Amino acid sequence: QVQLVESGGGLVQAGGSLRLSCAASGRAVSTYTIGWFRQAPGKEREFVAGIRWSGGTTDYVDSVKGRFTISRDNAKNTVYLQMNSLKPEDTAVYYCAAVRWLGAVITTPGGYDYWGQGTQVTVSS
Repeated sequence: QVQLVESGGGLVQAGGSLRLSCAASGRAVSTYTIGWFRQAPGKEREFVAGIRWSGGTTDYVDSVKGRFTISRDNAKNTVYLQMNSLKPEDTAVYYCAAVRWLGAVITTPGGYDYWGQGTQVTVSS
């Protein structure tokens, strides 16, 4: 089992940057894949980015490619989502999620077993 705690959300103007953190604790964190998802009011939860802890394989939704970067810090058991050139449509609650999986990054919410509490990101125009 793994526990996830997100931080780093906030209010930013369009074009600005934020870095989200997902601190993971538990056994065998290196055997997990970590995903970032977001959910805006009235919309379904959508995949944003994911990283396989072992090997560092990453995947992104097309709408954030070139703007967002997912990375991990092995010493801190933390996954980061660096978000640059933010747009109002990036406004949502952002969640990190984990699944014990060493294959390709899973992009569907149902594929993840553990979730953080979420952090709000608001981008003003």
